[in-house]
Amino acid sequence: MKTFLPLLLLLILTPLQAALPIAVDGQPLPSLAPMLEKTTPAVVNIATRGQTKRRFELPLPYDPFFRRFFDLPSIERIQETRSLGSGVIVDAKKGYILTNNHVIKDAYEITVTLSDGREVLAEIIGRDPDTDVAVIKIPPDNLTQVAIADSNRLRVGDFVVAIGNPFGLGQTVTSGIVSALGRSGLGIESYEDFIQTDAAINLGNSGGALVNLRGELVGINTAIFGSGNGNSGNIGIGFAIPINMAHSIMQQLVEYGKVRRGRLGAQGQDLTPQLALAFDVKIKNGLIVTQIEKGSPADKAGLQVGDVIVSANNRKIRSSRDMYNLVGLLHIGQSIDLKLYRKGVEIDLTAVIQPIEIPVVDGGEFKEILAGIKIGEIRESSLQNGLTTYLQVVEVEVGSNAWEAGIRKDDILFSINKQLIRTLDEAAEVFARNQGGMILNIQRGNRELYLLIK
Repeated sequence: MKTFLPLLLLLILTPLQAALPIAVDGQPLPSLAPMLEKTTPAVVNIATRGQTKRRFELPLPYDPFFRRFFDLPSIERIQETRSLGSGVIVDAKKGYILTNNHVIKDAYEITVTLSDGREVLAEIIGRDPDTDVAVIKIPPDNLTQVAIADSNRLRVGDFVVAIGNPFGLGQTVTSGIVSALGRSGLGIESYEDFIQTDAAINLGNSGGALVNLRGELVGINTAIFGSGNGNSGNIGIGFAIPINMAHSIMQQLVEYGKVRRGRLGAQGQDLTPQLALAFDVKIKNGLIVTQIEKGSPADKAGLQVGDVIVSANNRKIRSSRDMYNLVGLLHIGQSIDLKLYRKGVEIDLTAVIQPIEIPVVDGGEFKEILAGIKIGEIRESSLQNGLTTYLQVVEVEVGSNAWEAGIRKDDILFSINKQLIRTLDEAAEVFARNQGGMILNIQRGNRELYLLIK
């Protein structure tokens, strides 16, 4: 009898536990359904068809020496590509959709599927590979847009919902919390300030919406973090671009078709406990200015070597990466308010972001064989890696002498006859000293090669 009674109670209670009640103490159970009914119509599925060029090395009888050092011989083939992703309607009246750059990269046809099943073709308004943000446009016919939140007000622990098209299955919703904010240094994009979440983000979620419990857009889902290449599936770590960043990029893409980035003109390094002691500051995080470019916005604002920057535009600067992101996302002409310490005294300065000017010369001025190319002196002053100067081919005329010699657009020139060059003046001096044949050491993509110039 003692054994039978617990079993009888178990049998009686099991059916009652098989389903949740619709109410407790007369109060309905919480549900995300009402919010999602208003939000999901603004999230779309994106399918693309594209083309990309792939280089194939030709087999023997060509000499391996020439294949390695002269980048010969090789051919390019066009490869058809397809991709699936997601997007978010942020302007129903104009038909603008925010998505990821990698979703529509190389696409010549973009098909958008709305939540009601309609399929429409989209056009690209602009792309920004550095932040992985893109804007596309569809006919503004009976569309629903999502409300936009202020992502700067997000806190770790806030509940969020990811909406997208994982694995091409169709619209799917997952939920979680904000796990971390301001994630950077992941090597995913050039400018990183990610929201980290444990809401499941899988392949195909890219470009989809990350919303709060009010159904407001707080981020654009962009990446998953897994083993290997990071695309193996969700393990509870996903990343989204804060909507404040994405919307700022969108405004430039809509207005100019591209992002016009400016410069501050300074470089620095992260503050360490030892350096904090040496610079007589009691703060733990910041950025020490180590070099100021003459005539730059930083120079005009009065920034000095040795200054310790602790905040910019009311945002704490904990590392050089923070400053790099902030400057890179400001529009040309926008001001940046700096709070810094100079010899232990707190100082406020304001600088105005200015365009990045690239000195460019015609290659024919150096040597006749180089006629038909334009060489730019690239100066990267990011407050992250310091001031880096290098020479890059910014334009090549097809069929010109330089083209026939094997020089291509975006080639980076490292040395001439083993003499390192970093500026246009250095290049002019080396070319003047070498009137005969020369060997150029260049970087093309991820590899180095040599070109013989006669």
